[in-house]
Amino acid sequence: MFKVVVVGADDSPTARRAVEAATEMAAMSNGELHIVTAYSTPVVRDGHLPSEFRHLSHDGDIDAVLQVLSFIPKKRGIEPTLHSVTGDPAEAIIKKATELKADLVVVGNRGMRGVRRVLGSVPNTVAHGAPCSVAIIDTSE
Repeated sequence: MFKVVVVGADDSPTARRAVEAATEMAAMSNGELHIVTAYSTPVVRDGHLPSEFRHLSHDGDIDAVLQVLSFIPKKRGIEPTLHSVTGDPAEAIIKKATELKADLVVVGNRGMRGVRRVLGSVPNTVAHGAPCSVAIIDTSE
């Protein structure tokens, strides 16, 4: 049913719940699981630095988050593919889902309440922009 499952996650407890749900869906379908984490690259505002040093990356931190998240599916015998992408989280998830020809995108519902629900949130943006089915998982505690 779902041969390629993409889940967007960060280092929050609610994101871990989304990864757990995506793992279950990938396991039921014997599909691939891709975990996507997006981050921004801050710009250093120091005119004395050469341009190649004006961008700092948190690649090590992002890789650590992805490694921790990867243990969730590995416990179920699923080897996930990990993706760290710079940019807006919703756009990164949609872009990666498109590139992978995903059948399903899984995101948590964090940010789906109050003003953010009206003005936009990652789950809302992904639901309206993904090229496939989207599962928004209730991650409330």
